[in-house]
Amino acid sequence: MSSPIRIAVFLCDAPPPSVQATEGDYTAIFNTLLRSALPQSPPSDFVLDPYDVRNKLEYPEDVDAYAAIILTGSAASAYENLEWINRLVSYVASVAQDKPLVKLIGICFGHQIIGRALGGDCVPNEGRWEVGVTEVELTPLGQDLFGVPTLNIQEMHCDHVPAVPSNLELLGSTPVALNQGMVRFLPGPRSVENVQILTVQGHPEFTRRIVDVLVDTREKTGVLSAKVADDARRRAGWRNDGVDVVGKTIWRVLGVPAS
Repeated sequence: MSSPIRIAVFLCDAPPPSVQATEGDYTAIFNTLLRSALPQSPPSDFVLDPYDVRNKLEYPEDVDAYAAIILTGSAASAYENLEWINRLVSYVASVAQDKPLVKLIGICFGHQIIGRALGGDCVPNEGRWEVGVTEVELTPLGQDLFGVPTLNIQEMHCDHVPAVPSNLELLGSTPVALNQGMVRFLPGPRSVENVQILTVQGHPEFTRRIVDVLVDTREKTGVLSAKVADDARRRAGWRNDGVDVVGKTIWRVLGVPAS
């Protein structure tokens, strides 16, 4: 077996205690996603190194040691004028420009941060939420990249990146949020192995159990209306492509072929 693939996880938030009690923090949740999606042949392994970019402003001393950076979701809004968000946008822009061999993978809030770092905007989506398993209509490029005609993914957001920056390409859309994911390739073939930047607005790391807890908690606190919460519960049993499609695609981006 070759040396483990090193991945930096930029922790942009922490799950609520009700989720952490059973699933752990975001490092543990992403470890579960990646471990579940990791092809068994040829044998590979990986190491996740967490960096608390929100509360401790932690960043790698040697980013070149990593094959990729994963930016997690957050309850914060990516457009907020806060020191940690501004520093994160600047750092991601620098990595995208100066460290092309370090793959950038953005999840929900991370997708929005990458959108800002590459010249786009993140804005509130007029109070409209996407919650629970949602079908994403993929572009032809998205179909090629993910290897499926449509993508079902867990969602939990009311902000969005309304327009795709000129140096990225759209992967898919929904009626509520046009931009459901973006990609940028390195010079050369437009293959999944040659992806430099990959983002999704949804949450491939979220399981039904996680979303059930989040929906219940956010409905009780008034963040989600009863209508939105009930609609998410109605779709709770839909197919979730987080592991088998998005997780496996992340590994292919990192050079680990499908079994």
